[in-house]
Amino acid sequence: MSADRRTRPRPYLLATDVTSGYGGAPVIRDVTVGAAAGEVVAVIGPNGAGKSTLLKALVGALRVMRGSVRLGEDDVTNIASEELARRGVGYVPQGGDIFEPLTVAENLEMGGYLLARPAVSQRIEEVCSVFPALRAMLRRRADKLSGGERKMLAIGRALMVDPRVLILDEPTANLSPQLADAFLRERIRRLADMGKAVLLVEQRARAAMQIADWTMVLVSGTSRLEGRPDELLGRSDFEALFLGATGSPPRAGFNRIPP
Repeated sequence: MSADRRTRPRPYLLATDVTSGYGGAPVIRDVTVGAAAGEVVAVIGPNGAGKSTLLKALVGALRVMRGSVRLGEDDVTNIASEELARRGVGYVPQGGDIFEPLTVAENLEMGGYLLARPAVSQRIEEVCSVFPALRAMLRRRADKLSGGERKMLAIGRALMVDPRVLILDEPTANLSPQLADAFLRERIRRLADMGKAVLLVEQRARAAMQIADWTMVLVSGTSRLEGRPDELLGRSDFEALFLGATGSPPRAGFNRIPP
């Protein structure tokens, strides 16, 4: 049930038929997803679909039981997260993504741990050019930041090594709907416009689709549907597929796609 892929750029990050989980039965099975430079790819689906599990498998936090993960021509399946960072992959988990007792500047320095010391200050300046609001906060402790400021800092830390790929898990979690929409439009979309490949898991499905170039719907650990956002939203069966309903009534709490 995939839309025509022929007009998509060649993915730099490509996961093919990935199966993974937490040691027992797999949580995700035979999932294929990729992102090219300059592209936002949104992975959406109901709670419990396996979205975060997919990202953890891609960045080496969970073992890939079957399938492969590639960066360009290189097979990086089950390579450690630190090595993936060296190869240009930035990962921002949903929680625990900043060090609260440290200042903003210290958090950014921690994000640049792979850099030579003289390069850290220059890179902080470059990150602040992407997120100008961070410059005025450099001496502020991270635990004094608002929700939106914390998200900027978390992504700023990932940007310290100038990654070619950014993998983001629920970057708008705990933000108001208005702040979440603005964050996606003004921050996440800009990262792709800078030439980075952005793979985004987002519970605010419609908001994510508004900035995405490509969307995959993950339901019960499998890819149920993918395509360009406008094409998916135009399908009469999209909500049913999103929910995994396929003829069954939607489960309680999922009777509409999140905005």
